Amino acid sequence: MPGFTQTAGSWAAVVTALDHDAPGWEEPLHVEAVEVPEGLDFEATAGALASSAGRGLWVGYSMGGRLALQVALAHRGVVDGLVVVSATAGIADPAERAARRRSDDALARAVEEGGVDRFLDGWLAQPMFASVPADAPGLAERRSIAPGRLAHQLRALGQGAQPPLWERLHELAGLELPVVLVTGAADTRYGAIAAEMARRIPGALRVSVPGGHAVPLEAPAALATEVRASAHRRVGSERSA
Repeated sequence: MPGFTQTAGSWAAVVTALDHDAPGWEEPLHVEAVEVPEGLDFEATAGALASSAGRGLWVGYSMGGRLALQVALAHRGVVDGLVVVSATAGIADPAERAARRRSDDALARAVEEGGVDRFLDGWLAQPMFASVPADAPGLAERRSIAPGRLAHQLRALGQGAQPPLWERLHELAGLELPVVLVTGAADTRYGAIAAEMARRIPGALRVSVPGGHAVPLEAPAALATEVRASAHRRVGSERSA
């Protein structure tokens, strides 16, 4: 699942890498990049995804990773395993969460008042996205996203709106496939978050790949390798190098 400001098209390079024949693996993968539904709150969005996408290994980046965690906790029957990329389990402190809601609401108003192009220019200029290639999949099509869609995602799916999941992460133990937490090597902030999440999830695997925060755009082949390995891995087993 894609992150904020992204569409399913942002996963094109990862999907292509997964579709290529990979000698040594037992069977091909069925891969589907899904869009995040519109107009629902965080928990209802996860429910809609669980109903439409079906059972399998769930992979999500940033906002999509947070939604994948919610799907796994609230709709466990459709989740065999998780690959959570550059994501968090939410904001635990109520005051910080409220401050984030106010910040996200201000960003939503900026989208509504200034338009998508102006907003994206500022959003993608953040240091965390400095290493994203100029020709990365999905960058151009973001310009056609409706302002209301981005505003809704900020208000309803942002970290300020998400129920914090930290105290429930231990419930992810016992999935058929493991929970894998992936971050870019240069993304020290989310690397630390992933390390803390791994500490709370029994059997979770912590993986670092080249690049920064936007792993599906910066290191699609490396991410595809981890996804494919996760799809063939069972809890308690280890992937050979």
